[in-house]
Amino acid sequence: MLKGPLTSGLGIARKDFFTLFFLFFNTFTWYYITLVMLERFLNTFPVSDADALLIRAVYYAAVIGSTIVGAVAHLARRLRFLYSWMLLGVVSSLLPAVVSTQGLLWSLLLGVSFGLGIPVALAYFADRSALEGRGRISGVIFFLSNLFAPLFFVSFGMVSLEIAFTLLALWRAIGLVVFFLLKPQENPTSGAPKRVSLSAIFGNRAFLYYLVPWFMYSLIDQLERVVWANFLGANFPDLNVLLGLGAPIIGAFAALFGGLLSDWIGRKRVVIYAFVALGIAYAIVGVAPMMRFSWYVYLVGDGVAGGAFLAIFIMTLWGDLSQSGAREKYYVIGNLPFYIAAFVPLLLDSYVRSVPPSASFSLASFFLFISVLPLLYATETLPEKKIELRRLKGYIEQAKKLGEKYTKKK
Repeated sequence: MLKGPLTSGLGIARKDFFTLFFLFFNTFTWYYITLVMLERFLNTFPVSDADALLIRAVYYAAVIGSTIVGAVAHLARRLRFLYSWMLLGVVSSLLPAVVSTQGLLWSLLLGVSFGLGIPVALAYFADRSALEGRGRISGVIFFLSNLFAPLFFVSFGMVSLEIAFTLLALWRAIGLVVFFLLKPQENPTSGAPKRVSLSAIFGNRAFLYYLVPWFMYSLIDQLERVVWANFLGANFPDLNVLLGLGAPIIGAFAALFGGLLSDWIGRKRVVIYAFVALGIAYAIVGVAPMMRFSWYVYLVGDGVAGGAFLAIFIMTLWGDLSQSGAREKYYVIGNLPFYIAAFVPLLLDSYVRSVPPSASFSLASFFLFISVLPLLYATETLPEKKIELRRLKGYIEQAKKLGEKYTKKK
């Protein structure tokens, strides 16, 4: 078993931990890089604004469509499906480097190469991890993925486009080889998937009480990014760069500590605290958008909430709320807001840019407050017995330390 303050009591073997970690570390960093490469592709070749919008839209539409297909059509042998999915990522990444291909085709293949297997991979993660350690594992994965992603961006930006595509394929291939060498185990229940209808999932109140706030946050966050990028670019260019670089770094640490806290005090409390922090940051910017201090507060609030939500919503909650054999559909529906929210600003970009920051952030703060209300009725997915047991263990450890100090003084 793993040892240490972040890994003790995970309820997972060391081999399983490293298998899950590297699978998602490779997948998420590869996903981040593909987004950057897609933008570089559009900036390198002469493409009209309409064509660029279409290429981006096709990418996100491919992600959304393929996640649904992957969740309902994957084969019973889950590991074989994951191997094929990662191999598809290698081929799609290498394609522009070896043949002359159109951006539309590449964006389609790239979107499918990510979306097709991600619900299956997340379901595998939930099946192989214990409920009481799921938040910490998610936090560690997003912490290291968000920290290493900028290093990959810089490295890929220093070489030609063809070499960058080759490196992108190589990185995905490394993930495939390492995943194979770690010899992951097939989950014994994955061969008998349960038939769960979409109506049954949407009829699950515990699921909806988390899904609605997550959808509201995802949509508001993406729309507000357009607002602050446009406003700061015209008024505070240095802050624009700071927000673009600083928020992911803060988010990386927030994912780590958010995942840790979610296993300690529960998912619901961490999510509510993150919403409160973000709502305060939005309210301050809405009141005083011309003050630099307001944007520093926003930087912290946005980074903290974004990092915590990544660890809890993307990987943890939907695994808690689902049962083995039906997790893929829960993960698909639960993570659709993340992909849809990235797609919507492409259609509303010109309109969103015209909205003043004071009005935009004030409205966002109000809607965030509304979105917190369902969380008040949500069920905590981490059993209260486990929370109380950890509190008791914490008190015992503190008592031991005090006793040791007292005996040393004597």
